[in-house]
Amino acid sequence: MTKVFFPVTLVKENFGHDFFSLHHQKLAFPSNSNRFRCKYFTMQLNINQLTKVYPNGVKALDNLSLQISNGMFGLLGPNGAGKSSLMRTIATLQSPDDGSIHFNNMDILTNKMSLRKVLGYLPQEFGVYPRISAERLLDYLAKLKGIASKRERGILIDKCLEITNLTGVRKKYVSGYSGGMKQRFGIAQLLLNAPKLIIVDEPTAGLDPAERQRFLNILREIGTENIVIFSTHIVEDIKDLCTDMAIMNGGKILQHASPDEAILHLDGKVWATDIDRQELAEFESRYSVLSSSFNRDHTLSVRIYADHSPGDRFRKALPGLEDVYFTALLQSNH
Repeated sequence: MTKVFFPVTLVKENFGHDFFSLHHQKLAFPSNSNRFRCKYFTMQLNINQLTKVYPNGVKALDNLSLQISNGMFGLLGPNGAGKSSLMRTIATLQSPDDGSIHFNNMDILTNKMSLRKVLGYLPQEFGVYPRISAERLLDYLAKLKGIASKRERGILIDKCLEITNLTGVRKKYVSGYSGGMKQRFGIAQLLLNAPKLIIVDEPTAGLDPAERQRFLNILREIGTENIVIFSTHIVEDIKDLCTDMAIMNGGKILQHASPDEAILHLDGKVWATDIDRQELAEFESRYSVLSSSFNRDHTLSVRIYADHSPGDRFRKALPGLEDVYFTALLQSNH
């Protein structure tokens, strides 16, 4: 399996000034690269009226527009919403049928190679060479990225393995890593360079809770000074990680807000009650049911969306990000 990897940004505080001086000199960053060190330099990704229809007739992107600035940006949506299609299009791995994408005023659809110099991309799945250790594979990838000095490669590899908590397994074959360790290796190889736009597509799918937390902690560290687009269908990932978010379905953006703003917008509009299992179908026909879950006594706890109290048996519920997500999906289907 052949996959494309792009680099992601190192955080200066974790590596120190000497490491960054070496890193930038060797990779021949442009003369204005000092802005990489500026914590408050504002970057902007502008997506305008993007459309993509596949040969089988599926409209993956439907006149989609979105603006993203510095920080962790969560793209939340169900499977088949078009998230991966959008990620691949931003990463210049496929072309849209219509629309435009600009990163810091650069038209990335006509300057694909220029974007790739500042892009870090971790796809949902990626292949690794069999019977090669993490240390050797990172050394090989560093050579491909133009780092000729063996000493400098060694420094880079040590730091990349350290931040991804893989130092203790650096001699083991990557093909034998667990799912979470492979995802962390994907970040490690991206850390060999320093782009400004980072895309991670469904990175926590299939990870156990401990590996998921390790991975999210790494993203928190590398996402402080860059645009990081984090695609997922797991609401908790967005809640734990992102300062800005959009909900996507059917190739369209349904809602764009910070998680806190989105939750605040639902204040006083989420109601809950307990019902028997047999009542669920009737409730779904009468109310805008957001979710239902079993209680220990086998009754159902039901949450619904309503501008005003739907009746005496309902109590006002404190809204959460799951309610935001299900409300957006529900309203898009009406």
